Amino acid sequence: MCRPVHHEVDFAASPRQVYDAYLDSERHARMTGQKARMSRKEGGRFTAGDTYISGYNLELVGSRRIVQAWRASEWPEGAYSVLRLELVAKGKGTRLIVDHIGIPDEFRDGVDSGWREFYWNPMKAYFGEARRSTKKPGMPRKA
Repeated sequence: MCRPVHHEVDFAASPRQVYDAYLDSERHARMTGQKARMSRKEGGRFTAGDTYISGYNLELVGSRRIVQAWRASEWPEGAYSVLRLELVAKGKGTRLIVDHIGIPDEFRDGVDSGWREFYWNPMKAYFGEARRSTKKPGMPRKA
C-alpha cells in the first residue's frame, strides 16, 4: 500500500448540507453528474461514479464525519481502502478534511486527481461557488 491521499477543501455550504448531499443518492448524483446509490446507515452499501466506486459505510456521525470502506471497480478483487471525510464548520461554510488510506499503489495518483476532477470541482459548482468565483468585479451578469 502507498502513501495516503490528503485533501482539505472549502465549500460555501454548511456541514449539514455537504453531509446530506454526499449521502443522499439523488443529490450525490446531481452533485457529481454520475449515478449514485448511497446509504445513510452504518454497514450500508453504496455505489457512485456510475458504479465505478463501491463500498460500505463504516462510521457515520451526523454532519461531522463519514468513514467508508471504498474501492474502484478496476482494483484487485477484495481490495478496499478506507476513506475518512471530516466536516468542520468554517465561517458560513465547511472545510472538508479528506484522508484516504490503503489505496493500491498503482491507483494512488489516479484516486488523488480523481477527487479533484470528479468531486471537489463539481461540488463547488453544485454549492454555487463556480458562479460566484467566475464573476469579475464590475462585470455585469449575462441575462
